[in-house]
Amino acid sequence: MRKKILIIEDNKAVRENIEEILTLSGYEVSAAENGKKGIEVAQSSLPDLIICDIMMPILDGYGVLHLLSKSAETSSVPFIFLTAKSDRADFRKGMEMGADDYITKPFDDIELLNAIEVRLKKSELVKQEFSANAKGLDEFLNLARMTAKVELTLDDRKLQQVKKKQLLYVQNHRPTYLYFVSYGKIKTYRINDDGKELITAIYTEGDFLGYGPLLEETLYMDNAEALEDAEVVLIPRADFLALISKDRQVAAKFIKLLSRNLAEKEDQLINLAYNSLRKRVANGLLHVYDKYKKEPSDQPKLEVAREDLAQVVGAATESLIRTLSDFKHEHLIEVKEGKIAILNETKLRTLVN
Repeated sequence: MRKKILIIEDNKAVRENIEEILTLSGYEVSAAENGKKGIEVAQSSLPDLIICDIMMPILDGYGVLHLLSKSAETSSVPFIFLTAKSDRADFRKGMEMGADDYITKPFDDIELLNAIEVRLKKSELVKQEFSANAKGLDEFLNLARMTAKVELTLDDRKLQQVKKKQLLYVQNHRPTYLYFVSYGKIKTYRINDDGKELITAIYTEGDFLGYGPLLEETLYMDNAEALEDAEVVLIPRADFLALISKDRQVAAKFIKLLSRNLAEKEDQLINLAYNSLRKRVANGLLHVYDKYKKEPSDQPKLEVAREDLAQVVGAATESLIRTLSDFKHEHLIEVKEGKIAILNETKLRTLVN
């Protein structure tokens, strides 16, 4: 399939010249004579790349980039500025706004085609899906380094083996790393004024944790502890900040990877706030059950301390044990040698509040 390129240029001769070059090079080309028209064409045709002049009537190139970056459908489209001015201030402003490249008129055909090819290649690589494991993370970081020229401090990721109950980080300490779970399970928890623990999340293979304080430049607000022997990848703070600030497309991809478990954390908070004890225990069991699954067809037996499970559902351990006993008598679960097997997943998921 031919790649679609949109040209936004008020000079007719320049616009038609670029259109001819790109058409002869095998691209599907559309064109607009001003910024306002360009935005309309971009939103309707969703091009693979946009070439846009800066100095235009009605709406200049900066305005075009700003408006398109606000739309989810066009925010990640590679954007190349085109201008007759070689002023460094223009260049700096464009790149700070998120432009991917900058070509100064006059230019030759090869320069233009090379810039387009590089940006389209990077765009395709960024669209790749990466497996939720250490190998997938390495592939993404190598992509960021090679195609987006994001400078990272480490050539090889730093791995840390974590024993069961070992702490990764502690509340009120300053963050220095972003953590990625290579295998195993990590819980984060807070301790209230009465000394009671509440698990705020459970992280498993493919999850990132600890990025909130890095973004906000605050201290940790919870503790992170291994629920079982685990391995984590440590990404230095400087690399984390480079990945979210140096390149617009890489940043969008990285943020998508980071936010995989945000929805489930919101669901967990709603569960704690509004559901009955039975419903909370059912949801807590299913939450841990889903974390233990490696494949959709798996039916793992949950080997989790009752105290930890009680913290997940926000209940006293004694209340949790009574509810688990009720579930056992209702043939919803089975408990053998301390391990919990779910017998009726459908009924647990549809349990009335």
